[in-house]
Amino acid sequence: MHTITFKGKPITLAGSQVRVGARIPEFTLTDNNLADVTSDSLRGTRAFLSVPSLDTGVCDLEVRNFNEKAASLQGVSIYAVSMDLPFAQKRWCGAHDVAHVRTLSDYKQRSFGRATGTLIEELGLLTRAVFIVDAKDHVTYAEYVPEVSQHPDYEAAYAALQQLR
Repeated sequence: MHTITFKGKPITLAGSQVRVGARIPEFTLTDNNLADVTSDSLRGTRAFLSVPSLDTGVCDLEVRNFNEKAASLQGVSIYAVSMDLPFAQKRWCGAHDVAHVRTLSDYKQRSFGRATGTLIEELGLLTRAVFIVDAKDHVTYAEYVPEVSQHPDYEAAYAALQQLR
């Protein structure tokens, strides 16, 4: 595991990091209508964007970037996961015309953060990471961004999605 920093300071991540080739771990999230969404209910080729908060500049740009790309990725579901409350996620999506990325919150159980090793213990937020999962629930791509305030490798993530189409 590499050291991950937030604004240059090392952070502690709870849980175990996801490995390429492993099955995506089980978790429960909350959708914009406050309903539980389990990992078992999410099927097909999909991307999970773990972000600290949609209301920050890098997260905002990242999710909007994937939203634009999603239009050309038929058959791929993209989920942005954060600790933001579902109400804030819904408001943000409406304000930015985000229709191709589904936002899910880990605020209630924090099970996604623990299951994927993305929960920042010091902040109670998720670190920036991208996971690509195939239709058989295997992780085919995993990136934990070394500095939380930086962007992920978009081209590598898009290439990993293209390989599954």
